[in-house]
Amino acid sequence: MIHYRIEVADVAAHQFKVTLTIADPAPEQQLSLPAWIPGSYMVREFARHLSLLQARQGTQPRPVVQLAKDRWSVATSGRGALVVTYFAYAFDPSVRTAWLGDDRGFFNSTSLCLAVEGRTAEPHRVELYRLPAGWDVATGMTRVDTAAKAAKSTKGAKAAPARTQVFESADYDELADHPFELGPFWRGSFTSGGVVHEFVVSGAWPQFDGARLLADTKRICDEEIRFWHGSEKPPFARYVFMLYATEDGYGGLEHRASTALIAARKDLPRVGVPGINDGYVTLLGLISHEYFHTWNVKRLKPAEFLPYDFSQENYTELLWFFEGFTSYYDDLFLLRAGLIDQARYVKLVGRAFNGVRQSPGQHVQSVAEASFDAWVKYYRADENTPNSTISYYTKGSLVALRLDLALRAGGKATLDDVMRALWRDAPGGGVTEELILRTVARLGGKALAAELRDWVHERGELDVLPALARVGVEPEIETLTLPFELGIRVSEGPVTGIQVKYVLAGGAGAAAGLCVGDEILAVDGWRVRRLDDALSWIRTGAAFELLVARQQRVRTLRVADRLSERRNDAASRSLKLSASPNAATLARRNGWLGK
Repeated sequence: MIHYRIEVADVAAHQFKVTLTIADPAPEQQLSLPAWIPGSYMVREFARHLSLLQARQGTQPRPVVQLAKDRWSVATSGRGALVVTYFAYAFDPSVRTAWLGDDRGFFNSTSLCLAVEGRTAEPHRVELYRLPAGWDVATGMTRVDTAAKAAKSTKGAKAAPARTQVFESADYDELADHPFELGPFWRGSFTSGGVVHEFVVSGAWPQFDGARLLADTKRICDEEIRFWHGSEKPPFARYVFMLYATEDGYGGLEHRASTALIAARKDLPRVGVPGINDGYVTLLGLISHEYFHTWNVKRLKPAEFLPYDFSQENYTELLWFFEGFTSYYDDLFLLRAGLIDQARYVKLVGRAFNGVRQSPGQHVQSVAEASFDAWVKYYRADENTPNSTISYYTKGSLVALRLDLALRAGGKATLDDVMRALWRDAPGGGVTEELILRTVARLGGKALAAELRDWVHERGELDVLPALARVGVEPEIETLTLPFELGIRVSEGPVTGIQVKYVLAGGAGAAAGLCVGDEILAVDGWRVRRLDDALSWIRTGAAFELLVARQQRVRTLRVADRLSERRNDAASRSLKLSASPNAATLARRNGWLGK
């Protein structure tokens, strides 16, 4: 067994200390740290945060030789246990790495636990040693210590968390798939599908409504378990949601029996505040998304990921399916769980629709190409990203939408049937594009499978409006903003004014010569701090001037004309339910969205 002792060494310096013990090491024992974490497709070089690696056998020090940026070798002697100690810097609040402060700790094992070459198939034990007083632990990994039980009083009072807690995984892959949340967090639980689900929240405001969060999450879990398994139990014995509430944050990372989430405090439900605002809908959508991944990417996964290679990029063209189709279902399950209504769901679909329509990158990359390039493009976004690539999340969700509506129009199957067929038929969980197309062909016909291949591999716009019209969903012209008319995205503030963040290819702003980083000072000689204020005096179809500051120089740019709504409405539409659908259309819509 491989053993890790993890200590909170210095909260002020954000340092964990790790002691790795290897029984019967190899004569030249190699160690390595993953370069990436599954679910987040970018090489992140976690090893850069390790320091002071030392090794010994008994009382004898052993030399540690670095072989590469993330790999080391230790020459051993005899059969005595090899003990390696090192420190890990933890100051990344995201769900992907590790964090340590005076009131909270968090880590993924891919950031702290060196893999032992030749021994990754063995059981791995994690000992969280001498935790700060009052700190508890949440993880999906199996607990093997009895300290917490022994600490309970005979009267049944709530026990203080054990200062040392021990957990065990079957192998290194399982170890890498269980994050740990540490600290004095809020904890609740519910049972869904016969499985206990824990929910822990760190950093929430005092008026946080934990009971409502549990109830709403349970409704989501009930629906997703029913979707995949009917009345049968899911393929995990326990599940843990770990949510870190911050001033302003959003994100999640899926694991086989847990998920790590980040959300803004203001988006959490509050006691005594009824209704469901947009921020809370976004949080519930995130919970739904990451939970759906428990099946669609953690058990069903790209065949190229069997097994994971933690040392380098693992390329696949299928993220449009694993992320995009999951993005289609995440909000759909909020509707199926009764947390939102049809009108609100359709508006959420419209958000993805507009996001894709307003991205010139869809004409540069197919969604399959974007999946392959995730390692260097999606997770390394810059000012040119909207022009050079397309999100496999958003466009992938539209592919799923169009496929689902096409299957339903055929009258023989739905996308639900496709997903469940893949769950049954994927050998060892490995999914290929060929298997997806073959499944669609069997359930919806060869012509539809050919169309799906085209949607995935062709560049350009995916027209979903005719399919939506058949189910009583229609576009609605939105009020145009001046940044939209110019084809730019800006950040507005009281100090720096209006800063250009993106310039979309083919837009009026690009034609006028606007650049990322330009500060817009005035429009037609009038000082502005909100760009839309200029709509009060710019006439439709008229040329106008922008006064901008660029690299400490002030210059004037001429916009040829203000674009009209008529010329832009195709790219500036939200979606809404048709007001008076006929009986056949209403039946199709209710078949898709439910009554």
